[in-house]
Amino acid sequence: MSLVRYEPANLFDQFQRELTRFFEPRTGMLSREFGETLGAQWAPAVDIREEANALVLLADVPGVEPNKIEVTATNGMLTLKGERSSEREIKEKDYRRVERSYGSFYRSFSLPEYADTERITAKTKDGVLEVRIPKTAKSNAKRIAVEG
Repeated sequence: MSLVRYEPANLFDQFQRELTRFFEPRTGMLSREFGETLGAQWAPAVDIREEANALVLLADVPGVEPNKIEVTATNGMLTLKGERSSEREIKEKDYRRVERSYGSFYRSFSLPEYADTERITAKTKDGVLEVRIPKTAKSNAKRIAVEG
């Protein structure tokens, strides 16, 4: 038998974690580093890859019309917002079935300093949103001499 130290603060922390988890969106809570999903009804899966002269973000947005997607870059943040509606719904006597998620989505990502926000492009094809973020020339760090 092992002894377990009783610490009331641990119980409070556990309660707070459970309460936070209860009120989070069903899509889960992600930090800004990985893309924020708070306040969304669903969250598209996103892949990000770095190429020689651009960052490429691919988001799965099946069923979302291009005119229902908003891509913005402000204050070092790239934001994807949009909405899709469910076309197929089955209603019978005692049940209702909708198999596809619908509603609004929201994801935001921190942009690196070398992102050229003036030349970002976005397009959709086959339910995938591709956002290209061109790179600017990286600024070289300069060592400053300290006088003394």
